[in-house]
Amino acid sequence: MAKVILICGKICCGKSTYAKRLQVDNKAIILSVDEIMLAVFGLYTGEKHDEYAARVRNYLFEKSLEVIKAGASVILDWGFWTNAERDEAKEFYRSRNIECELHYIDICKNTWKARIDQRNQSVIAGETTAYIVDNNLAIKCEFLFEQPNKEKIDVWVNE
Repeated sequence: MAKVILICGKICCGKSTYAKRLQVDNKAIILSVDEIMLAVFGLYTGEKHDEYAARVRNYLFEKSLEVIKAGASVILDWGFWTNAERDEAKEFYRSRNIECELHYIDICKNTWKARIDQRNQSVIAGETTAYIVDNNLAIKCEFLFEQPNKEKIDVWVNE
């Protein structure tokens, strides 16, 4: 039976890598805000980034319903940084009788910083297309990210 898996975690915590591992076992389609944002707008959306990202998320919620209806599972690969975002997403699917799991990737600060450095080096070297995570973006992420409660998480992944 098709289901939705929401991947929750900070930027550079390993969400996309984890989603790719889940994809095979769940015969799922990965829907990624960053993938669309980078393909359509490139690296620099400036002050419009948050507005465009919200539009892409709304589009992907609707697109996920089509994928589920076609019989494939869906993995939503974006951060779900706030409790409100996580609750709204779960309710979106539950109200449509679609099974929904929330997976959280928990990462210690040292590993997180190392992954940020590794990703930035890969982007600079042209090995990958992703956003550079400068110090300001890392601080913004830490400020905005709300640690989920264990009882609301279906799968807790320690990295």
